[in-house]
Amino acid sequence: MNKNKSMLRYDPYIHHRRSIRLQGYDYSQQGAYFLTLCTQHQECLFGEIHDGVMHLNVLGEIVQAEWQKSSQIRKEVELGEFVVMPNHFHAIVLITRRGDRRSPIPNAPAIPKGPESASISALVAGFKSSVTKRINRLRENLEMPVWQRNYWEHIIRDERSMSELNAYIINNPARWKEDSLYEK
Repeated sequence: MNKNKSMLRYDPYIHHRRSIRLQGYDYSQQGAYFLTLCTQHQECLFGEIHDGVMHLNVLGEIVQAEWQKSSQIRKEVELGEFVVMPNHFHAIVLITRRGDRRSPIPNAPAIPKGPESASISALVAGFKSSVTKRINRLRENLEMPVWQRNYWEHIIRDERSMSELNAYIINNPARWKEDSLYEK
């Protein structure tokens, strides 16, 4: 066996993938969620901010277009405020109803594959995948990562929090130099 390949094998004692999700919470239930996704190595891929205004480049336009498609593809989802930043993406998403989790094949056993359908994880996985495919086709490099593994989410529990997060998203470009993800 190739020595390098054996070094890449999964070892549960070394490779711990701890979930950053709220343990026991059903992320497919109705509710509002604030999401943040970062680019790989926080690389500024999606455009630039000038005078507090985000100017999307072609890659940023892909991110925006794919996000807007999300509610067309997933009928259980409504999109709230969102912003594409140079090296990250913020959005509010509402799950308005549970998706249909039944198999189209009668009496078929449930075989878990990937994130639960109609969940925040499924939404993010699909979004990240479609953005990555389109960007990498444009870059002519199908192997290049666009996003960091995982994402950050916050369950929005009340109107005050929703209002504060909406304002945060709207004002994010104007406050870019204060942002912890700002690249000097």
